[in-house]
Amino acid sequence: MAASDTAIIQMHHVDKHYGQLHVLQDINLDVHKGEVVVLIGPSGSGKSTLCRTINRLETIDSGEILFEGKPLPQEGKELAAYRAEIGMVFQSFNLFAHKSILDNVTLGPREVLKTPKDVAEKEAMELLERVGVAEQAHKVPAQLSGGQQQRVAIARSLAMHPKAMLFDEPTSALDPEMINEVLEVMVELAREGMTMVVVTHEMNFARRVSNRVVFMADGQIMEEASPDEFFDHPKTDRAKDFLDSIRGH
Repeated sequence: MAASDTAIIQMHHVDKHYGQLHVLQDINLDVHKGEVVVLIGPSGSGKSTLCRTINRLETIDSGEILFEGKPLPQEGKELAAYRAEIGMVFQSFNLFAHKSILDNVTLGPREVLKTPKDVAEKEAMELLERVGVAEQAHKVPAQLSGGQQQRVAIARSLAMHPKAMLFDEPTSALDPEMINEVLEVMVELAREGMTMVVVTHEMNFARRVSNRVVFMADGQIMEEASPDEFFDHPKTDRAKDFLDSIRGH
């Protein structure tokens, strides 16, 4: 899917500190509707923090973040409504342990969107089918593998009909054989034109699926380019060193 010219997420001169640590330094980034932007870089470079500022799980010290041209809501009902429009998939699956898979997926639509129970359950089953875990609907999370739980987490986000999805290292807690089953779901979403910001260490995914690779180090965006351009012709020494270290594994 080609991305449109419309920027759905805009970050202008965003700064963030944790005490003395300057974790985001003058971040400027536009994400267009239908675009898959992959954030890569060494650990501690600010990728996850950047991802989390987009739905205000982290607040910023200065600059601005716009969604569909409007500043992010500060708190309360407006923030809850905004978060319903932006799906977030975390490294740890964050499912409710005591609820069934079906209940995990229907909870948001029923509570936030006020979707009737029968409609929410029908949609949830379609989504669970789509991510390949429909037969697990009546189990609790502990009865599923990590890869299955992460696919449920993606279905749960999709149940809210988000306008964009944020993925914060969605495969880093998984065993190697489970990584691909989660990435395949994400590839399919990208094909369908979902706007996605993905923090990942999966370079094949970055190369294959992203419209744009954003390389971060020390809280700064060092370079951004198409995947082929970035992986074949990195411009900065930091990016070259990073790619060499990965290829060295």
